[in-house]
Amino acid sequence: MITPLRLATFVFAFTVLPAPAQTADAEYKPELFQSVKLVYADTFDSGTLNTEFWEVRQSTTWAVKDGVLSGSPSSKEFQDKKKASDDPSHAGLKPVIWLKKVPENFVCVMRVRYDAPAYQKGFPLFDLGHHIHTLVFSEKSTTLTIKKKVESLPVEQPLFALNQWHDVVLELKKGTILLSIDGKKHLFESKNIDMAGQAQIDFKAVDFGTCQIDSIRLWEGVK
Repeated sequence: MITPLRLATFVFAFTVLPAPAQTADAEYKPELFQSVKLVYADTFDSGTLNTEFWEVRQSTTWAVKDGVLSGSPSSKEFQDKKKASDDPSHAGLKPVIWLKKVPENFVCVMRVRYDAPAYQKGFPLFDLGHHIHTLVFSEKSTTLTIKKKVESLPVEQPLFALNQWHDVVLELKKGTILLSIDGKKHLFESKNIDMAGQAQIDFKAVDFGTCQIDSIRLWEGVK
């Protein structure tokens, strides 16, 4: 016979208690820093774009829907106007958006995809600092270009495929960038890597393609 006391003990023993809640800082263990301090996190569930951290460029079209930040090219009217001006390279043929308030030493973890029929020369890319550290993706390589012409560092892995979601990690401190795509990593090292005076990450897709960001977390790296 099971007494009330024994029954209570039995129920308690087989009850799965919830695990302690983790802070956002505890969810990712940095490799270039001893610790991190959360700056910004977004899963885009609010349905609105946080313009304190994001800046849409070249009149491209960005909207938050179903928990995803989605970008597409500018309107045809804007494109035609720009093409006829002295600034045709900023016609918004490709979605462009900036993540602002990026620390000099940072960690950024995000889920992102670029959609297009094919790669374009020089695109898609992430700019860590505006035209400072440019990570360009192609079918066979990933290339870090520093300040356009100062240095070019191509590697065969990790690759960023078009038309599929990727889990991307970026860690940067002076002299070093750690890039991880779906768990495959490469460490770029150069005396020219330096985010001093920069405070943004640029997302640039392929002409007439799209960019989607499902979630993002940004930390300041603490040495």
